[in-house]
Amino acid sequence: MQIFDTGEVRLHYRVDGPADGPVVVFANSLGTDLRLWDPVMPLLPEGLRIVRWDKRGHGLSSVPGGPYSMGGLISDCERLLDHLEVRDCVFVGLSIGGMIAQGLAVKRLDMIRGIVLSNTAAKIGNAGLWDERIAAVKTGGIESLADGVMERWFSKEFRARPELELWRNMLVQQAVEGYAGCSAAISGTDFYTSTSGLRLPCLGIVGDEDGSTPPDLVRETTDLVPASDFHLIRRAGHLPCVEQPEEYARVLTAFLKRVGHV
Repeated sequence: MQIFDTGEVRLHYRVDGPADGPVVVFANSLGTDLRLWDPVMPLLPEGLRIVRWDKRGHGLSSVPGGPYSMGGLISDCERLLDHLEVRDCVFVGLSIGGMIAQGLAVKRLDMIRGIVLSNTAAKIGNAGLWDERIAAVKTGGIESLADGVMERWFSKEFRARPELELWRNMLVQQAVEGYAGCSAAISGTDFYTSTSGLRLPCLGIVGDEDGSTPPDLVRETTDLVPASDFHLIRRAGHLPCVEQPEEYARVLTAFLKRVGHV
């Protein structure tokens, strides 16, 4: 466990793999921490330098007062990757992590050579939806939303498993201010114009039972980037890296090979 102070927030991060390996950066979703990616880590090719972090207000990172902006979340990541001297990485972002991926790719093409837009979109929901969610969290805590979130995150099959409790606990143990702050950042983000200007290798991934960013929405965003690829994972919801880690890792590895990253 390591901490980096950006000057505005202290970010918990983890780096695995050789210092000279090709870098793959993973950005997790709202309501999760960097452990989201644990199921796929042992399934990836050897020799990669893998960077993960807890965005502000999540996991072991500090929880500044909200609301947060997407620009602030992108700058947090940019400063961390500059600190780690990351260049030419492949950036894998899920949900809000995929929004960070889009924004950082527009801002720092020297830093990113390819993006994986997993269960994400250029715009997710609308201001009214997020205002309601923020109000509910501030009034009743994350617990008040937890069951509904589990329905959007996971397939019906997975929700019947004991492992569901692990992810529900991860969600409700996040900081209310962090969850609400990042919800505000999503609410204020529309990357349709900027993402359509990207020219780099891009892969879209989504679960067929995703209740947060449905397949058609993810495909629409992926199609904004010319020559992009798209992959639908069956029997999975918003977190296919948890439900179908073998397929997720296989598709990701194929993309890394296609862009010459392994």
